[in-house]
Amino acid sequence: MSTPVSARPATAALKTQDRTIDAAPALEVEGLVKDFHSGGLFSRAAVRALGGVDLAIRKGEIVALVGESGSGKSTLARCIARLEKPTAGRILLNGTDVLKRDRFQASREYRSQLQMVFQDPFGSLNPVHRIEHFLTRSLTLHGKAGTPAQLRTRLDELMTTVGLTPDMLNSYPHELSGGQRQRVAIARALAVEPEVILADEPTSMLDVSVRIGILNLMRQLRDEQGISMLYITHDLASARYLADRIAVMFAGELVEEGESLDLLANPAHPYTRLLVSAVPDPARTGSYDPHERAALRAAVMESASCAFDGDPEQRCSATEPVRHRVGDPANEHWVRCHLYRPPATAASHALSAEPLESAERPDTPPTDESRTENKASS
Repeated sequence: MSTPVSARPATAALKTQDRTIDAAPALEVEGLVKDFHSGGLFSRAAVRALGGVDLAIRKGEIVALVGESGSGKSTLARCIARLEKPTAGRILLNGTDVLKRDRFQASREYRSQLQMVFQDPFGSLNPVHRIEHFLTRSLTLHGKAGTPAQLRTRLDELMTTVGLTPDMLNSYPHELSGGQRQRVAIARALAVEPEVILADEPTSMLDVSVRIGILNLMRQLRDEQGISMLYITHDLASARYLADRIAVMFAGELVEEGESLDLLANPAHPYTRLLVSAVPDPARTGSYDPHERAALRAAVMESASCAFDGDPEQRCSATEPVRHRVGDPANEHWVRCHLYRPPATAASHALSAEPLESAERPDTPPTDESRTENKASS
């Protein structure tokens, strides 16, 4: 069985190049399962979208959740946001199990602590309202509007925080660019002063030229306001640039997790290696091996690498893969795969409570060449 997040002690803060991340988790997910049902009334088949996901996000940390389309990333975010009801599992915000509280009575309080930024900046804003309406409504619903003078000051502050001018409050969504609309969506989320933001591919529908502005804004919010974020993406270049840690999702399960630079430099799961190999990298010029890539694809698609594939003759079908430590015992890099073989000089360790010393965070934004639709089918 996978290790519950709450059972993993955190005794020290995670240190990065220029800041320290609080060891206490802001958001924890334990054994989260989500089944979708299809068919008629008397023949309802269940499709498992999430298969026991464990994930923790520390206070002031950005975790990137990566994987191809259909792997379950957005379903996980919607379950955390309580837009979908999980089949099983726990969601803890600051140690409180939110699923034990009434969905409607607690929704306003919960959403004042956790907000979601959706993928489509063109569909998330009602075209008949001005920008001022969206921000004012959020402030009013959560009791943060104050007096008219205080409201005006707060609206101006929100627009300035996300890099927009206050005069844009009188604009309609169609008068703004895609990047500006996404900044409005982020401002709407910030209006309630949340502790956690779920960003579901916030840059995927934007032009390449404006993506870096949104990524830099998210970094600024993390560094200056200490907001925790779950950044959902299939773009490994942006995940490397933005996130402190990366979690890889395959077929509704987390198969690998680690500090961003370490995981991308030393991928252990066949699926992670396949994703990394799909990213154009000038440093790898001349080292591309089509035979190795074909072997990785086979390892991902064949039953030997996929848990619970229904073949009782395969070990991966009969038993759940355990977590293996990757690299140094003090590392937080782990992988769940029967095919993983640790070096002969290192044993496979359980997840340690020791903090992970982060490598230097890249300050260079992802280039046009490194920004790609990272799908295993590419």
